[in-house]
Amino acid sequence: MRRRRLASELRRLREAADLTIDEVSEKLECSASKVSRIETGHVGVTPRDARDMLELYGIAGDEQEALVQLAREARKRGWWHAYNEVFTGTFVGLEADASSLRAFQALLVPGLLQTERYAKAVIRAMRPDAEDAEIRRRVAARMARQELLTDPSPPEYWAVIDEAVLHRVVDGAEVMAEQLYRMVTMAAQPNVTVQIVPFGAGAHPGMEGPFLIMGFPELADTDVVYVDSTSSGLYLEEPPDVRRYALMFDHLRAAALKPDDSVEVIAEAAGRFAEQAALPEKPQ
Repeated sequence: MRRRRLASELRRLREAADLTIDEVSEKLECSASKVSRIETGHVGVTPRDARDMLELYGIAGDEQEALVQLAREARKRGWWHAYNEVFTGTFVGLEADASSLRAFQALLVPGLLQTERYAKAVIRAMRPDAEDAEIRRRVAARMARQELLTDPSPPEYWAVIDEAVLHRVVDGAEVMAEQLYRMVTMAAQPNVTVQIVPFGAGAHPGMEGPFLIMGFPELADTDVVYVDSTSSGLYLEEPPDVRRYALMFDHLRAAALKPDDSVEVIAEAAGRFAEQAALPEKPQ
């Protein structure tokens, strides 16, 4: 996110200085492709390169130092780098920087709300050829992601979930009871809202598939939509695309049960699974 913000600012300042990418590359004695990739956020920029570019654009003093510091921060490695083999894209970095997360899921409990046993069963089902060590590593990474919701300054998380998720039995009644009670507990967090789209709502915009809208604290940072799939993800940043998904999410919220009613439905489903598994009632 910081790289994206810095890239946008460097591009704006170059244009304000009335310089082309070729002119910048010539003056800084580097390739035009390097300047272009920096400005699109595809590569990071060193503090030294940032300072050289800013001096060329006539930026000095506190403004220069603030942007050079941003370049330093953009190069810091986040916690997710310890799971490089799991998180191969930029998704987790964007998620970690977001101030709001609006998620829709039609088949599964969203990753940030999954229990360890539910996550293990889901990952194993999606990757039947994976070794046990890889499964354990992916589960550990998912559990580490969830700390985002209990940070001192957590994002506002709003999850809309199709009722089918409450009925799809993943790894047995005991795991399902544990999972649904976990959702009830998380929904009690002040920054977490969970809504259920009931079967009675009929066709709805989310039938196209799961997605996540990430909003950021800086006004200059536009929302990003992440459209999920089992093998990869698609990032959408163009305003028409973002507006379309924001409208879809608004329609989903309108079609869903109210948050309090949704929690009641989840708790009832959890109770049924607990009864099937002959588990004691969840303590109040």
